[in-house]
Amino acid sequence: MGNIAAFFDIDGTLHRDSLMIEHFKKLIKFEVIDEKYWYDQLKHTHEKWVKRKGEYDSYLLEAAQIYIDSLKGVKKEIIDYTSDRVINLKFDKVYRYTRAMIKWHVDMGHTVIFISGSPDFLVEKMSRMYDATDYIGTKYIFEDGVFSGKIVPMWESKDKNVAIGEFIEKYDIDLSQCYAYGDTNGDLSMLKKVKHPVAINPTHELIYKIKSEPELSEKISIIVERKDVIYNLKSDIETIEL
Repeated sequence: MGNIAAFFDIDGTLHRDSLMIEHFKKLIKFEVIDEKYWYDQLKHTHEKWVKRKGEYDSYLLEAAQIYIDSLKGVKKEIIDYTSDRVINLKFDKVYRYTRAMIKWHVDMGHTVIFISGSPDFLVEKMSRMYDATDYIGTKYIFEDGVFSGKIVPMWESKDKNVAIGEFIEKYDIDLSQCYAYGDTNGDLSMLKKVKHPVAINPTHELIYKIKSEPELSEKISIIVERKDVIYNLKSDIETIEL
């Protein structure tokens, strides 16, 4: 029997917002990037999601492209400094349930892996804050000490599927005993792979996918955390479309 692992998404699963957006705002505050990127582009995208007039996955993908475009040419030392500030200020802005489960897995001696579409330099720092064993995020490629504008994404289900395969070999992981925690359709592959999948505040798209997969639907737990209450729901929960 191999090792037991727990795979955690970050944005929307652990962190209550997007680390990428938090970093974007910090870069503007420090006048590293022009505020026009926020007011002319990302503010509209962000507000559309806040007002629930758009889907979360679409919001993050659009925001990611704006973030990448605005970050191109910025020095790595500046990105490291500002990302340190973001994590130090925002690392505990998280869901209580997920924080408790990370601690439980760490205490149990499980291999804890953060796997996220957020920039790798933010995911690395977040993983250290929570004593994770390892991590992988969207890889931002630097050339001559500045961000090149090139990335290796880690936000789609197929990307995370490949990453999990590499972690299985690296840590001799037994998927039949493992856990996974996610909130969007990008987490579907890792939820399907493990014995104990948990969807945390899942998007409508993920709920739909779960219901269309009988094997996943049978074994998954759905956690919804609102105000000071944590709900543990079954996959046959009725949803309302407006």
